[in-house]
Amino acid sequence: MNENPTDPVVESSSPPTEPIPVQPEVDERDAKITELEDRWRRSAADLDNARKRFAKESAMVRDGEQSRAAGVFLPVIDGLDDALVFANEVADPLTDGIRAIRDQAIAAMLRLGFPRIDATGVPFDPALHEAASVVPSEDVPPRTVVSIIRAGYGLPDRLLRPATVVVSSAEG
Repeated sequence: MNENPTDPVVESSSPPTEPIPVQPEVDERDAKITELEDRWRRSAADLDNARKRFAKESAMVRDGEQSRAAGVFLPVIDGLDDALVFANEVADPLTDGIRAIRDQAIAAMLRLGFPRIDATGVPFDPALHEAASVVPSEDVPPRTVVSIIRAGYGLPDRLLRPATVVVSSAEG
C-alpha cells in the first residue's frame, strides 16, 4: 500500500461519512444579491409607473388648458358667424374679410382638437348635438339634423360644445 506512513489512506469504494460544509458567506452573499435585485426591480417598476402617471397627468392638464383656451374663443367665432349673417344680407365688401377671419378662427379650433360641428342632413347624435326643436318633415328621415342654430365644436369623446340643432320627426 502506502510506503509513507504520514500519507492518509483514502479508500475509493466508500462514500464520505460527513457532508461537506456549505460556506455561510456564500449563502449570505446570494441572499444579499437576491435582495438587491428585488429592490432594483421594484425601483424600476416604480419609476416606470411614475413616468406613466406623469405622462397621463400632463396630457390631462394640456387637454384642460386647450379646452379652456378654446372655450374663451367660442364667443368670438359666434360673433363672426353673426356678423357674416348680417353682412350677407347687406352686401358689404367687408364680408370676404369677415369670412376669412372666421375661417382662420375655425382652423385654429381644429388645430386645438375641436373640429366644427355644423353638418345638416346627418343623423341626430346626442353625443354631438343638442336638439332645440323638432319639426315634422316628409323630405328627410326622422331624427335627421335639418338646420344648425349654433355650431358645436369637438369630438364625441372631447366635446367643447354640442351643436344646437333642429331635428326632423316623422309626420304626424
